[in-house]
Amino acid sequence: MTVRRDFQESARCRSDLVIGREELFTGARGQLASGGSVLLHGPAGIGKSTVLRALAEEYGATARTVLRCSATESESHLPFLALADLLGLVLDEVSPRLPAAQRTALESALTGRGESSLQRDGLALRLAVLSALRALAADGPVLVVADDLQWLDPASAELLGFAARRLEGTPVQLLCAVRTEGQESQEYDRQLRACPPGTLAARLGPLTRAQVAQLLDHRGHGGLPRSTVREIHRTSGGNPLFALELGRALADSPTPPRPGEPLPVPTSLRALVLSRLDMLSVEARRTLLVASAGARPTPALLRAAGRENAEAECAQAAELGLLATGPDAPAVRFAHPLISAALYAEAPAHERRAAHAALSTAASDPIERARHLALATTGTDPEVAARLAEAAALARDRGAPSVAAQLGLLAARHTPADGGPGPGPEERRLAAAEDAITAGEVDLARDIAREVLTRASVPADRVRAWIIVIDTAGHTMAEVDAVFPQALADAGDDPRLLALVHYQLAWRALIVEGDFTEARQAAAHAAELAARGQDRRTELLALAFQAQTETLMGHPEAPRTIKRALREPQDPRVACHHNGAGSARFRWLVMGDQLAEARTTVTALLREVRRRGSVESEVHFLRGLAETELRAGHCGRALDLARDSLRLARDSGIGETASAMLTSLAEASGGDVDRALALAREAVQHAEEDGDQMYLSRALGALGYAQLVAGDPAGTVRSLRRVRSLELGLGITDPARGRWQGDLAEALVRTGEVAEAQDVIDVSREHALRLGRESVLAVLDRSEALVRAARGDREAAVAQLTSAQDRLGKLGYGLEEARAAFALARLRGRGPGAAAFDEAARMFRRCRALPWLRQVEEALAAPGPEPLPGRPEAPAALEVLAAMERQVAALVMEGATNREIAARLFISVKTVEATLTRVYRKLGIRSRVDIVRLAAARRAR
Repeated sequence: MTVRRDFQESARCRSDLVIGREELFTGARGQLASGGSVLLHGPAGIGKSTVLRALAEEYGATARTVLRCSATESESHLPFLALADLLGLVLDEVSPRLPAAQRTALESALTGRGESSLQRDGLALRLAVLSALRALAADGPVLVVADDLQWLDPASAELLGFAARRLEGTPVQLLCAVRTEGQESQEYDRQLRACPPGTLAARLGPLTRAQVAQLLDHRGHGGLPRSTVREIHRTSGGNPLFALELGRALADSPTPPRPGEPLPVPTSLRALVLSRLDMLSVEARRTLLVASAGARPTPALLRAAGRENAEAECAQAAELGLLATGPDAPAVRFAHPLISAALYAEAPAHERRAAHAALSTAASDPIERARHLALATTGTDPEVAARLAEAAALARDRGAPSVAAQLGLLAARHTPADGGPGPGPEERRLAAAEDAITAGEVDLARDIAREVLTRASVPADRVRAWIIVIDTAGHTMAEVDAVFPQALADAGDDPRLLALVHYQLAWRALIVEGDFTEARQAAAHAAELAARGQDRRTELLALAFQAQTETLMGHPEAPRTIKRALREPQDPRVACHHNGAGSARFRWLVMGDQLAEARTTVTALLREVRRRGSVESEVHFLRGLAETELRAGHCGRALDLARDSLRLARDSGIGETASAMLTSLAEASGGDVDRALALAREAVQHAEEDGDQMYLSRALGALGYAQLVAGDPAGTVRSLRRVRSLELGLGITDPARGRWQGDLAEALVRTGEVAEAQDVIDVSREHALRLGRESVLAVLDRSEALVRAARGDREAAVAQLTSAQDRLGKLGYGLEEARAAFALARLRGRGPGAAAFDEAARMFRRCRALPWLRQVEEALAAPGPEPLPGRPEAPAALEVLAAMERQVAALVMEGATNREIAARLFISVKTVEATLTRVYRKLGIRSRVDIVRLAAARRAR
């Protein structure tokens, strides 16, 4: 008999489960699959019941009997209630199989007939529950699902624990959840002791900000600004229930909260966290309100704000669980951020203003004083606005652009609209929007700019707002095409304003059109306009962009343009900008094989942008440092940096495509190849959706490399042929830009397209020689050695591989050096080349190139001789082929492609493919490479 309870839940809840719970769910699933038990624990609202229901639904199907109980606090005083939930529906089935005394005790407890109690029938009841579970298990597996163990009535908890500790060896599993708050360790230990031996205790922790954003998006609250999501995450403490309630309250609110104001807290959450507030004295409650209004409240600050008995009143709140106690006693810390938010939301507006007014004089930090003054003031006030603008500038200098943006918006709100000395409200809003971009809050910046455009009439303000709209589009510039004519019209003939627009047009030419020549010309024109308008910042940005474009094109003017971009005077905001001259110089160093200097340069840039709080630049330079480490063969370090870049990009919504691409390269070199493939495909999809030709070629390059490492040379050829075509159309000639040429040639050799492989090598070598790209030349030599081996010239292949390995080692390209050593080992074979395999494995291990190391291990473990290009095989097999088949095979031996064979024999490509299939079958081979080996064997005779 199988007892089913209602485990069904909506697909929406099931999807919530995997957000931030993947690892926990996998561990719990494995524990249940192996016959063990699971105890989920964590605070209220953290998602225990959701995970419990999903696991019960999944594993309930494998059990013959499922027993379930879900206790509530209001019923926890009723004895045996949970036991009745568990065994009530199977009582008739198990009763006849119990001894009389146990049956009588159990029936009395479950039905309420009689006066059963643990004191009187303790042993009989304990044994009855144990016997009942064993009886059910004798007929098949039993799954006991118990939610909210903390509310189990004491009698049921005692009986269930007694049985659970004695069920070892029987097919009975427990899947339980318990709330662990307050005296957490004691509660957790008590519940764990009541579970079967070996139970897996899995704690559900808070979600990250990115996971909260994903959850809100899944539940229909995805249109919120990132700054709001950040505040939801902070206020909820990462608790999914709290986060969803806050998101719902924002959706229901007619107006969003103003800058500096906390989120609206729904009544449901206020009641949940403030149930103990009525036990506080009136004065203690006022003290907590002042604490909730402060950024970093301390007893000293509260006293300075007029709360004379702050220590005693905080102690009273701590006893009620509203404040946390711990080693950081000098700070007044709420037990949960939501308590602070709910307390503030509960207070009347005049009490909040009074709290801020008190803190505006008590706080020691000028930024805090200005913020509190703004929140205590109603209406416009030029003096308050000026103080807020000064505070915003100070926050900007401190590397807190998000704070600067908030303060700037407050300054704009308090700035009179009727003119007067100093910046106007629109100018201050635009400054706040630019700070928001620096902080990575692009949606907030875009909203501010569009609001300004509805009111502004001054051309400078309008152009500045249009530029912010374009900037916030990122790599989806095609979506804002209509903005450019309007921006040009507003700019008129002002060279300063025109320079701003033409600089953005240079980016559009590169990203949307994929035209490097037009992008270079637009950047040069923008630099000229900026110089005429004496706008050094835009001039430097345009020169840096021109330099980067010329570098990628392999243009001879690139070094000269970089020098122009580095001349004094410099603008400190541009010097460390991800599109500034420092970035252009870093790219030049990387492409020119100066890895040590490139690492020093990008490390300094990363340090500076972190100090300034520039999120987009930090994402960019994390990628740059990861790329440098990858080139140097430090795959583990590169993987850590790339993952950091991707996490930050996903969190901020900036540079996700580029970071996914770079992380794919790092994963394929030193991590998980399947993840590398997934990330590369994601990057390709995003680049295609955005119409971003520049990053589409980079993403396809990453995909091709991941496919090569995954053992899919045909996939590599498909991907990298697209890269070759794209870069030809874009005008990119420098092979050091994507470094995909060697991978394409290697994959073509593996698929038997030897002639095309040589063509790729010849064309790429010509550009690499012109530009002096030594590492590219060495990699091309490594690939050409494989071509020579496929054509049977083994001695020349060995010599070329040895030379390539030595040059790559001297240049500091550890991973490429190891790949050359691996190719050399495969060429020599497992017999005489055994030591070479050991050397390749040592090199890959030093690089922490785990996917490549696994390839070495697989090559050594494979049965039979190592398949080598050029190994002699029986040529007599060719005699079994028909005339057409011999013609096709002969042309393959010459290195002709299928299309070339079709043209020479006047047949279709499909006919060539079908003929080759018959050739493979008759000769007992699998690819074109094997035909080439037969040709080499014939020549050897």
